[in-house]
Amino acid sequence: MKVDGKPFRSIWLEPDGWSVAAIDQRRLPHEFIVARMTDVEAAADAISTMLVRGAPLIGATAAYGVALAMRTDGSDAALDRAYEVLIATRPTAINLKWALDEMRRALAPLQPAARGAAAYARAGEIAEQDVAINRQIAQHGIALIEAALAKKQPGEPVNILTHCNAGWLATVDWGTATAPIYLAHDRSLAVHVWVDETRPRNQGASLTAWELGHHGVPHTVIADNTGGHLMQHGMVDLAIVGTDRVTANGDVCNKIGTYLKALAAHDNGVPFYVALPSPTIDFTVDDGVRQIPIEQRAADEVATMTGRTADGRIETVRVVPAGSPVANYAFDVTPSRLVTALITERGVLKADRTALGRAFPERIASR
Repeated sequence: MKVDGKPFRSIWLEPDGWSVAAIDQRRLPHEFIVARMTDVEAAADAISTMLVRGAPLIGATAAYGVALAMRTDGSDAALDRAYEVLIATRPTAINLKWALDEMRRALAPLQPAARGAAAYARAGEIAEQDVAINRQIAQHGIALIEAALAKKQPGEPVNILTHCNAGWLATVDWGTATAPIYLAHDRSLAVHVWVDETRPRNQGASLTAWELGHHGVPHTVIADNTGGHLMQHGMVDLAIVGTDRVTANGDVCNKIGTYLKALAAHDNGVPFYVALPSPTIDFTVDDGVRQIPIEQRAADEVATMTGRTADGRIETVRVVPAGSPVANYAFDVTPSRLVTALITERGVLKADRTALGRAFPERIASR
């Protein structure tokens, strides 16, 4: 995708051929900073501190983290240590484990001396696979936008509501929920995106709005509690969100607040779609509400907010009274019954075990 007309990905190899660069998403939208990772600890820190975030990008970063470890030490002990350091960074997004399992599967049979080059090659493949998958999600998802546009009056845009950031910043490129939106915009279809601010951390206001704006996609930032009102008044044609994990039966784990949007969409007859790459499917879990671990993050994410002051300074301020306890659940689970369909690289699927199993039989076989 583009930043001020220049194509960017969220993560890439530096010209030296071994160090890894990523956009520091903690600094957006006020500063565009590129961070450089040179060892597995830096990759783990980037994931745990949310320098990088979004399930697909977390997976790609973890893969490159293993490559950084193997560059200096290809031993079994170093491979095991890299896996353990990285798997401990975030508990909810299944792409992290998927990518690390892929790296270990590719490297374990090799001699230690061969693991460095092989690790970089496999990490690069994982990154390129993510880009290809997201392009396919765009191709399948744009049909839903075209169908909605056919029902509009001439000149009226399709109004799409999204939550959190499932854009190209959350993946290697294109995004998941935004992939059909970007493709529609690039094909000159009239689209407008309602961007939930998405407290805490404000990934919608800080990241989704930033990337949509830089790519030229019409959008409006709204408070998290506004979506239901918009749906009641016919101002949302469809909702598209991303996900950090989808269970075998189609339950969707995503940023906290997604469940409430799905309830509002269901009550108002608004189609609620979830866009995801197949590595986000977890066929080992049947009940998302009871089986997916929900990450609880630091209280400061709720208690404080960071922004730019009128005189240009970037400041963090406290918005919760000192002494008030804070609970910060990072994700919730939307039951499959509230999901209109899943947009995947192999088509638009019903959110159930049968459809997922038929579309991705190799994932079941690899359990």
